[in-house]
Amino acid sequence: MSRYYIDCRSHPGDVKCTVALAADTREELLEAVVEHGRTVHGYADTPEFRNQIMQGMKEGTPPLEAETAKAA
Repeated sequence: MSRYYIDCRSHPGDVKCTVALAADTREELLEAVVEHGRTVHGYADTPEFRNQIMQGMKEGTPPLEAETAKAA
């Protein structure tokens, strides 16, 4: 069984967050990240935000060292 994760260290923002969230399913991770995004980062729970989360999910477990965000 795969796990999925999102690591806030890979997404720079106003809040210097070091939280990484992981779950066994994409759906469970989505709900956890939406709640974290709303309460810690002040994001609105919108379809666009949920889509960004789904696209940012990675398979596996968060690395010990932060992955750097790629420049656009």
